[in-house]
Amino acid sequence: MSTKPSINAVAHQAGVSIATVSRVLTGSKPVSAETRLRVQAAVQALGYRANPFGRGLSTGRSGVLLMLVPDFANPYYAEIVRGAVSVARQRGYTVLPVDLEGSANNEASLQVLQSGLPDGVINLVPVHERAAWAKAAEGRPWVHCSEFQPDEMSIPHVSIDHRQAATDAVQYLLNRGHRRIALVNSDERFLYARQRREGYELALRRADIAVETGRIRTTGTNSYAAGSLAAAALLSLVTPPTAVFAVSDTLAIGVIKGLRRAGRRVPEDTAVVGFDDVPIAEVFEPALTTVGQPMQDLGAAAVVMLLGQMEGQIVGHRILPHRLVVRESA
Repeated sequence: MSTKPSINAVAHQAGVSIATVSRVLTGSKPVSAETRLRVQAAVQALGYRANPFGRGLSTGRSGVLLMLVPDFANPYYAEIVRGAVSVARQRGYTVLPVDLEGSANNEASLQVLQSGLPDGVINLVPVHERAAWAKAAEGRPWVHCSEFQPDEMSIPHVSIDHRQAATDAVQYLLNRGHRRIALVNSDERFLYARQRREGYELALRRADIAVETGRIRTTGTNSYAAGSLAAAALLSLVTPPTAVFAVSDTLAIGVIKGLRRAGRRVPEDTAVVGFDDVPIAEVFEPALTTVGQPMQDLGAAAVVMLLGQMEGQIVGHRILPHRLVVRESA
């Protein structure tokens, strides 16, 4: 049975000490260009791969960045993780996503946060118990991605302007002549959900249209099934909406399926706008009009900000641009 090459084998092949190989692999201390080339050639020839956990014993770092994710099934988060992994890999780090199922306050979740494994944390889940989070984050680099506390500015965050993006989406529907516009929201524990509702209501008020609670459906989740059920509820109204703004593409697609099941045509009878621009939005029929988030850029930016913190830099907040992607559903 073949075994993986050891650091001892690399040192022997390169004609240097194990300590010198470690310096080349970690960049902890300078070595001559000639020595570096010999070690790199030996690593390539032997197919050696460093163990990041073993490396952590000498560097004080594990090479692991923890990423707290609310829902692995949501393609929005998958795209953010993808962007984070791409940049982290280039910098020699591994991203470890942890599915916290929408809550970071239970004991098991806090144990993960307080463990000594991660060098830093990227958080995508809602913040509820600030004291518990502050304790978990103590002494560890931390970046909020998409979710953050608006009144807590000491922890860097990267996001988009969710309120303005929702306003833009509803204004697009208003410009198309719609006046009975419904909102299908997800889980208002999340900042994005609250801000997108605020943007929806702001756009209606600017158009002198009353905000009717009967046209607002809060599902508590982002599933396709929840969107379909919300569509059925909206169609049961005495005056059903002519347009629906859903706070995620998964909900929007579910809405379209529910409308079709009831014999409604999209967009002829009811227009639908989503949010995120996940990959399925373009290939779904009808192709989804949606708010495009730079999802992979959000993940990439979060990693860059986190590594900057780890290197002692002062890291500020970032708001990335969104865009309205007009397709066939509205």
